[in-house]
Amino acid sequence: MASPSQAAKTAIPEVWTLRHAVRFAVRNNPDSRMGKNRIEAAQAAISMERSSFYPKLDLNTKYDQTNNPMYSFGNILNQGAFHNTIDFNNPGRTDNLNLGVRLGYRFYNGGRDLAGLKAVEAQAVSSQMELAAVQAQLTFEVVRTFQLIIQAEELIKARQSAVAAITASLSVAQARYQEGVLLKNDLLDLEVQQAKAQENLSQTRHSLAMSQRIFLSLLGLDDSPLALDSAQDGPQDIPPLGTHNQRHELRSMEALILAAKARVRQVQGGHYPSLEGYAGYDTDQGYVTNGSGDSWQAGIRLQFNLAEGGRTTAEITKASALLAEAQERKRKTELAISLEVKQAEFTVQEARERLQVTNKSVAQAQESARINRLRFLEGKLLSADLIGAENQLTDALVRRIAAETSQRIAIADLRRTLGLPQFQETSDEPPPEETSSTTIKP
Repeated sequence: MASPSQAAKTAIPEVWTLRHAVRFAVRNNPDSRMGKNRIEAAQAAISMERSSFYPKLDLNTKYDQTNNPMYSFGNILNQGAFHNTIDFNNPGRTDNLNLGVRLGYRFYNGGRDLAGLKAVEAQAVSSQMELAAVQAQLTFEVVRTFQLIIQAEELIKARQSAVAAITASLSVAQARYQEGVLLKNDLLDLEVQQAKAQENLSQTRHSLAMSQRIFLSLLGLDDSPLALDSAQDGPQDIPPLGTHNQRHELRSMEALILAAKARVRQVQGGHYPSLEGYAGYDTDQGYVTNGSGDSWQAGIRLQFNLAEGGRTTAEITKASALLAEAQERKRKTELAISLEVKQAEFTVQEARERLQVTNKSVAQAQESARINRLRFLEGKLLSADLIGAENQLTDALVRRIAAETSQRIAIADLRRTLGLPQFQETSDEPPPEETSSTTIKP
């Protein structure tokens, strides 16, 4: 069961509609929550990089004692306690309480700070797109499992109908056997058929229970009463054929490429000098000398690496290789997504045609079963022929249920491959949980 804090934020409905299940899973599934934590970490990394653009102010204090001639004489000078009788070689023991303030600011370092900021901003966008991709896959799995549960429930009805029909025929057969007008072998055939029908019903019930457990796991729940309403939301719309540019995986790769370009620029900054300014103020108090004094210092520091054994060049080569790898990974992802879209389009078309065929098969099998049941009741049909007719009807019903489910799942998969949400948000619905976004400029 979800924790009390989670349940307060995401109330568990008594009856699940498909739309409610999708929204609940986005909020409560562990994968979705982990993705949001990664985004928070990425936002913190941005704040860390931005700190390099601000001055650094330090406050420090220390107290020490010494009889080292150099340090002891320095304490005497800092405390303003010098007099002519001091022995420079042995000024004696001194102590010092120092309080200092240091201010530093980096004016320029070859653009490394700005490039680092752009890199982590791009990484944050990539994390957001990765979360969106995870949620898109999650919502599809919720839709798929929801439909499989509905399919199992419909199959149970079909199996129950088959058991009821064969049981009714078996009752007629038993009466005719008692009258001596039906062979024992024919009666046994019907009894075997009844056992098979009951076995199929039991297997379907187990399949339903497994689908329900998977569904609860996708919702991030250990256990909960489960009642589904498949009629409220209605069928999903078949999306118009289009491009897959909205796929979050591609947008994540684009952000990673921007981050890799920024990393290249960052290491290139190693070929440029850095310029920093600094200032400080100190106050010193001596309790041995009873002296005190203060001082300040300010300046500018310019640093330029003349030789470092080719380290910066190697870092540039490494960063450039990682950029090229990211670009190729994006190209591979584009090819894979394009194939997914084509396969999803073909699956939708196949499911539509399959459903049309199975609808005709069910109508024919129902009429055939009706006629054969009447003939068997009148004693004009063998039990083997009746079993065949009943099997044909059950198989036709099962194929139609499977075809209906396949079409609904195929439509959901096509929406996923095109990067479309499973359901469009309406004005009367509360918005799903969102994370803060970062705008990236190329």
